[in-house]
Formats: sequence, C-alpha cells, structure tokens
Amino acid sequence: METKRYCLTLDLVDDPELIALYRRLHSPEEIWPEIPAGIREVGVTAMDIYLDGTRLFMITEMPASINYDEAMVRLATLPRQAEWEETVGRCQLCELGSTSAGKWRLMEQIFRLPD
Repeated sequence: METKRYCLTLDLVDDPELIALYRRLHSPEEIWPEIPAGIREVGVTAMDIYLDGTRLFMITEMPASINYDEAMVRLATLPRQAEWEETVGRCQLCELGSTSAGKWRLMEQIFRLPD
C-alpha cells in the first residue's frame, strides 16, 4: 500500500503549566480513547508529535488513496473530537473553536535525501 506523509506545525502558548498539561493530555495514561480511535477511523496509519520549546511538529501517514483534507473534515465530526479540540486548544496558539485542520499548518517539503 502506497502511503503519503504529512508534516505539520503548530505553536503552543508560552506557559510552562499549559505545556505540561498538553504533554499529559497526550500521554498514554491520559489521552481520551476516542481520540486515537477517531484518528485511525479516518485513515491515519501513523502519527508522531514532537515538541521543541513551544513548537510542535507532527508527522502523519495515511494511504495515498485517502484525501487528507476530507479526512480532517470527517475527523472533526467524530465523537468527543470537538471537546478534545477545545481542551487542547487552551494550550495552543489558535482561534477558539478551531478544528485540527484549522490549527495545524501543513509544511512544504523542500529536501529529500536522494536514493
């Protein structure tokens, strides 16, 4: 199966307590089970989020046959997703009520190590 990788970025509020909360919310112990289930339901096969200071970097992979934009629109309609976005949105530099698609900015790939 051919997959496509998406790299995205988002900034957190520069507040150590909110950054700590964001980390906890994404920990295996505290993440709401509906969130990874919904991400998988829309076709995402792998997702990693990295943190550097207040900058988040996310790598998402999904089958190339799935339209990324349509998948993100669908994700916003799934159970607890709006509540999740509101909860993590307190930690993120974004407009209130934004969905994941509205918060995360797709990055342009400018280099790939040649084969």
